[in-house]
Amino acid sequence: MQQIKNYLDQIATISQADWDFFTSKLIRRVIPKKAVFLKLNEVENYISFIESGVVRVFIPKEDPDKEITFGFSFKDQFISAYDSFLTRKPSAYQLQALTETTILSITYDDLQAVYKTTQIGNLIGRLAVERLFLIKSSREQNLLNLNAEERYLKLFKERPELLKVIPLKYISSYIGVTPQALSRIRKRI
Repeated sequence: MQQIKNYLDQIATISQADWDFFTSKLIRRVIPKKAVFLKLNEVENYISFIESGVVRVFIPKEDPDKEITFGFSFKDQFISAYDSFLTRKPSAYQLQALTETTILSITYDDLQAVYKTTQIGNLIGRLAVERLFLIKSSREQNLLNLNAEERYLKLFKERPELLKVIPLKYISSYIGVTPQALSRIRKRI
């Protein structure tokens, strides 16, 4: 709980009453390595804060080699299939723990109660939404403005630890190239 408190304290001062109410709604979940914890066509019921671990956001395909990875989330970040969470409609993608991952989750209904009851509720919601939007926007801009080699270099300049924990097939999908093309890029660099 201290990690999420430290994260939120950087942005705003939280009263003890608000903090106590908010934390009473959090559920700590430990997701095993490689486990899919939101499946295709399930409604997302949580916004979660990652205490430790790495999460992959992807569109599954019948052939696992054709899956489309379009996001990663790490320690001290929020994760959710937020469009499904907001609309209460089935998700078009999945969330998978790439390492054993510990998350603090709040349900849709409990978040609504936090919004209504506390002064920090809207701040927490806004922070989660802003973070998810920035990731989406950055990815779209990178796909439109950078070539594959530039996307690869940017990814590892920003997150050098990725090579240790994320399989190359997911990285190649994320930057929009085949594993063979990624192999050629890595040889050139």
